[in-house]
Amino acid sequence: MSANRKTIIILIADDDAEDRMLVKEALEESRLTNQMQFVENGEELIDYLHNRGKYTDKEKYPTPGLILLDLNMPKKDGREALKEIKEDEHLRVIPVVVLTTSKAEEDVLRTYDLGVSSFITKPVTFASLVDVMRTLSKYWFEIVELPKP
Repeated sequence: MSANRKTIIILIADDDAEDRMLVKEALEESRLTNQMQFVENGEELIDYLHNRGKYTDKEKYPTPGLILLDLNMPKKDGREALKEIKEDEHLRVIPVVVLTTSKAEEDVLRTYDLGVSSFITKPVTFASLVDVMRTLSKYWFEIVELPKP
């Protein structure tokens, strides 16, 4: 992994504190050294991306290079947030990976229609989550070229 790829910020949007902790630990377990930021719902996600509200400090809350998005969140769910991100000319280049418990075909179709980069159903076990995060990290940070934030 090049030094440039280590500077890519991963923004994790998930309302469940335990899921956020498990994803963080799984990413760390897969030896990912990228900085991670967390938001708890779709409204916070959009505020973060526009540096509004408590996210006005751009040094502390830099533009992410990858978003891991839960679909089922309070206030503004992942589908609504994804739609806003992909409609915004400045935000639409940020890859968004849905990481959700949903296996509903309509969610898969709808999110791809909205422009999601990948759709992943959260694995049941931590070991499987580590495997998924390892594969995800390899793909997004070693194989593909990402736009600069």
